[in-house]
Amino acid sequence: MDIVYIRDLRINTIIGIYDWERQVKQTVSLDVEMATDIRQAAATDDIQFALNYKAVSKRLIDYVENRNALLVETLAEEITQLIRDEFNVPWLRLRVSKPGAVRGARDVGLIIERGQKTDKGQSE
Repeated sequence: MDIVYIRDLRINTIIGIYDWERQVKQTVSLDVEMATDIRQAAATDDIQFALNYKAVSKRLIDYVENRNALLVETLAEEITQLIRDEFNVPWLRLRVSKPGAVRGARDVGLIIERGQKTDKGQSE
């Protein structure tokens, strides 16, 4: 299985449990690795057969900017489900971080994996 990735996609949104966090937009950073098979796209040189990282990025920006979640955990699960459902991604790893959320740390956040990476039914 091949991996298409998006690294450090920065999106401003309202996120957090504290009153002050509900009043100001904060930046979240997303790293996404998505399992796909690039062979047909490579053989045809046709974007219709590729996992379009620009389309994924635009969808994530639209969703996260308007979500206003309390927990990073909630946002991560929702993003994962969105990508898997809307872009037919069988497996992904998502890193969601809040830069500057904890004094002394560059960022804090979480990493989740959902689905299964598989080459089932593909010949090498």
